[in-house]
Amino acid sequence: MKILPSAESAFTAPSPVPVKEEAKIFLSSPHMTGNEMKYIEEAFRSNWIAPMGPNVDRFEKELANYTGAKSAAALSSGTAAIHLALNLIGIKQGDTVFCASLTFIASANPILYLGAEPVFIDSEEETWNMSPRALRRAFDDALAERKLPKAVIIVNLYGQSAKMDELMAICNEYRVPVIEDAAESLGSTYKGKASGSIGKFGIFSFNGNKIISASGGGMLISNNEHAIQKARFLSSQAKDDAPFYKHSEVGYNYRMSNVLAGIGRAQLEAIDDRVAARRAVYERYEKELADLPAVSFQPEITGSYSNRWLTVMLLDPAETHVTPHRLKRALESDNIEARYVWKPLHTQKLFESAKFYPHEDRMPVSEKLFKYGLCLPSGSNMTFDEQTRVIESIRKMLV
Repeated sequence: MKILPSAESAFTAPSPVPVKEEAKIFLSSPHMTGNEMKYIEEAFRSNWIAPMGPNVDRFEKELANYTGAKSAAALSSGTAAIHLALNLIGIKQGDTVFCASLTFIASANPILYLGAEPVFIDSEEETWNMSPRALRRAFDDALAERKLPKAVIIVNLYGQSAKMDELMAICNEYRVPVIEDAAESLGSTYKGKASGSIGKFGIFSFNGNKIISASGGGMLISNNEHAIQKARFLSSQAKDDAPFYKHSEVGYNYRMSNVLAGIGRAQLEAIDDRVAARRAVYERYEKELADLPAVSFQPEITGSYSNRWLTVMLLDPAETHVTPHRLKRALESDNIEARYVWKPLHTQKLFESAKFYPHEDRMPVSEKLFKYGLCLPSGSNMTFDEQTRVIESIRKMLV
């Protein structure tokens, strides 16, 4: 199923946007604690600037403790973490992996790295994440075709947890392992459990715009300590235990550097403050725009606690003629960065031959969210005055 032509054509910018002279407000810029240099200087003093080292070891332990996982492996990216998780599950050429459609492409690219085939699952309205109803239909068809998936990748979008109980129950029924893509949801919880800690593997990203940043990097977590030990082995070029360079299987250069791990450690110390700040940004948007009937926001379901990594706004076409594209251009003219919602993967040219299971027979929920959604500036270092500028710019267009 493809997105309606009018949805994608509405995003084409006809000309550059004139920009005001005011300082730019970014979508989600890095927010340093001031303590990063302590750990960086320790790395330099000890000459541990290469991959591995004390900061890496401690960052792994500290993040495992924070999430309640038994073990963690610090890696070069969240994408690398997904790749290794699939590898550890045993995904190979011709296998099938179910994956959320409404997500960044990094959730699905590692499926292709291993020669497997992605099958995309639509979102549902209450969380914007993977639809249990669509997942059930996908499993029913896979059972009939005698080709069950070897893994399911569930994404916790923009910080909001998916309905993990329902999704895990379906996957457990078929004994299919779950990779919980929590790249955007560190600090979020679902029924008291840390986001990323519910599936067989959890992954996090520390890219520059994430809720904590090491400028890059990622983490793979699991309660299977043997699997994490294997991940560390594979991510270090799979060097066998020998007095020389001996290799018996394919490895990867995926380890996080000791310097970046030091940045990550300082950032993790501030995670609760970062979550509180992003939630405060969301709450002010919600309060200040509550009188606009065209505006709604990503829900937070009962029992979950979102880090509100990005505040995402929906525009109801029945209440306004302003499209996300027009609003984005208006914000840009006020020197404010905004971003469209992820373009669903089942609509991407790269995956045009992949199967897709919609939530319902009408327009897929993921396509609706892409068509009518816009991500607003949400950084934890955003000032009150900066947010006021964003709110005024939105109201200028919608009132």
